Amino acid sequence: MMASELQKPIKKNRGFYVKMRILHKGRQPEKSLFFRYYQWILWFSFTLYFLTSFFITNKPITLSKPRASGSKLSLPSRVLFESVNKTSQQPYLKNPAMFKDLKIFIYELPSEYNENWLSNKRCSNHLFASEVAIHRALLNADDFRTFDPNEADLFFVPVYVSCNFSTVNGFPTIVHARSLLFSAIQFITKNYPFWNRSQGFDHIFVASHDYGACFHAMEDRAIDNGIPEFLMNSILLQTFGVNYKHPCQDVENVLIPPYISPESIRKTLEKAPLTGNRDIMVFFRGKMEVHPKNVSGKFYSKRVRTEIWRRYKGDRRFYLQRHRFTGYQSEITRSVFCLCPLGWAPWSPRLVESVALGCVPVIIADGIRLPFSSAVKWSEISLTVAEREVGKLGQILEHVAATNLSTIQKNLWDPAVRRALLFNDHMQRGDATWQILTSLYKKLNRSYRRSRAPSQ
Repeated sequence: MMASELQKPIKKNRGFYVKMRILHKGRQPEKSLFFRYYQWILWFSFTLYFLTSFFITNKPITLSKPRASGSKLSLPSRVLFESVNKTSQQPYLKNPAMFKDLKIFIYELPSEYNENWLSNKRCSNHLFASEVAIHRALLNADDFRTFDPNEADLFFVPVYVSCNFSTVNGFPTIVHARSLLFSAIQFITKNYPFWNRSQGFDHIFVASHDYGACFHAMEDRAIDNGIPEFLMNSILLQTFGVNYKHPCQDVENVLIPPYISPESIRKTLEKAPLTGNRDIMVFFRGKMEVHPKNVSGKFYSKRVRTEIWRRYKGDRRFYLQRHRFTGYQSEITRSVFCLCPLGWAPWSPRLVESVALGCVPVIIADGIRLPFSSAVKWSEISLTVAEREVGKLGQILEHVAATNLSTIQKNLWDPAVRRALLFNDHMQRGDATWQILTSLYKKLNRSYRRSRAPSQ
């Protein structure tokens, strides 16, 4: 019990005890003044003692650095929770000098290209939903948005192609993406002169799917189909990226993170114990095929996830689950290391969830290119394990836990890192949309208006 809970009862009982002893001895009339004075001194002393004890025992608790104890590590959850709340309450920040009056025009397309898809609530919350989030953030970015296309540097085309969910498995299907995008461009060219004057050179699209601008979930099919010819001149905001030559990134592009709802992160951290230990050393929940050969004949995750399951399913250090669980983010808050192996594509939403919830991402995807590398120092907040080294995963993570884990976690818990990977309806300084605008500003050589402006 705290001193505050004991203060009143103890003070009352102690006073009663003193009073009874005095009565037992008998009080002489000539000493009554002395005893009154003595009683007052005792009351004052006890009161001072308990007040002092209260403030000493209830001083703020200093959060200690993370420390290893088997597989349990302490987490300053309060720091994570408060930083997310602080971020969510930040006011919208006006166009800074660094963007030098960057102006973006947003096309007002018929509702069948975007708004109608929102009738399904999943459209704005699933892993490909950055196409919705970016549109919303730009609509609210008054200092970057222009309603006069003649003063625009860049043109944003808001088409939601990822909200067509399969009736068979519930996953997003993008078989209609090419035709929907082509139809939108036809509408634009019919009603505006700006596409034709640059052949789409200063126009922006979002391709938040497995293989980005190739608009297909299977790599071989994506490569065979290639990037649609009508998009080859434009700027693509896409989640797919590798650090080697690949046909699906052979277009002007900005690498963006997959969408994770900042509200879901906030709610998860609210429920997380503020001083709890991370009792799971290594965590993964997701598709891990026992027989990884898909019906299409291809091996899912290049067999990496299957190998993880076979080698570590009985290892007490590893918490591996193959089935879906809507509250799995709570498991991330309990974990020290979160595995982020490739799926069909190299990237994974677990990259963002792990960072946002304070779990060290363990990236297993050879050649992956990660978003916003100038703002997020990935080498300082994550681990990279080669696909061929999966068999040594336990040994590698044990070594990190015994050496530099505290340093990695300290870097990971920087609020600026989390902010850079999350999209907000109202853009905030340093968030994902802010990072996109920073990247777009570097592409202003594509602005038709600026290229025609008279030199100073």
